[in-house]
Amino acid sequence: MDIQAILEEIEKEVRPLLGEGKVADYIPALANVDPKQFGMAVTLLDGTQYGVGESGKRFSIQSISKVFTFTLALHAYGPELYKRVGREPSGSPFNSLVQLEYEHGIPRNPFINAGAIVVTDSLITHFGDDYTALETIMGFIRDISDEPSVTIDPEVARSEMEHGYRNLALAHLMKSFDNIDNEVRTVVQTYFKHCAVTMSASELSRAVLYLANGGTDPITQHTFITPQQSKRINAVMLTCGHYDASGDFAFHVGLPGKSGVGGGIVAVVPGKMGICVWSPALNEQGNSLAGTRALELFTTKTGFSIF
Repeated sequence: MDIQAILEEIEKEVRPLLGEGKVADYIPALANVDPKQFGMAVTLLDGTQYGVGESGKRFSIQSISKVFTFTLALHAYGPELYKRVGREPSGSPFNSLVQLEYEHGIPRNPFINAGAIVVTDSLITHFGDDYTALETIMGFIRDISDEPSVTIDPEVARSEMEHGYRNLALAHLMKSFDNIDNEVRTVVQTYFKHCAVTMSASELSRAVLYLANGGTDPITQHTFITPQQSKRINAVMLTCGHYDASGDFAFHVGLPGKSGVGGGIVAVVPGKMGICVWSPALNEQGNSLAGTRALELFTTKTGFSIF
């Protein structure tokens, strides 16, 4: 199968969609990103990479970082983690306060904002302070992407903190239910920092290979999590990785995936490859409009769906 040719076909087919939708303008630092950009990359288990468009250009990964913090928290706490954060689809917007209120401060899953804030809090507790937790998160991301230069965009992190009232509200609400252990502002600031990591589609497609290979990086042979934990993360990505459009994504694409409001989406083909697509203009649910279509075309053309 000529994966490069398939990616080139997809790029041509999604070109008319570029610019449809809108960028995440509620984060001022992301408001000025050109919405017509597109990049897509595939990394096979042996490290072979394919890419089209701006697959080498770094962008704000945003909620894709939640996959990495969930991995670290699951490794640290095991099933105990589920006492503080669920693993069910939310069916509500990613920043809903209402659901959190009537479910007594236990977020539905680790991929909505409230869930990722709890996961970040658990890592700060586990590693002893926010600095060590963030350094560990960054070290992990650099390890799995095999890219030591991966860093945080301080302007994006600052921009999110200055306009992060709802996320602070979510954290305060959970604190009132005793589901945040550390100081709210510290936790939310750490959360914003790992969301402000910048990576390219090719780096991200490489970074998720451990989830395509049962928790072990197939290139370095470093085991990060158990096969069972990898299976669980993929399951939560499939059912919860696209907020209230997760069912739609499973229906159309049929792969475990996670989106971010920076326009990136990672996806995993177990036993085969990691994929990342990036196009900044989002649909109404906050997922990349052209990116979602590109992944649907990819699974249709290749037959690489889990269904």
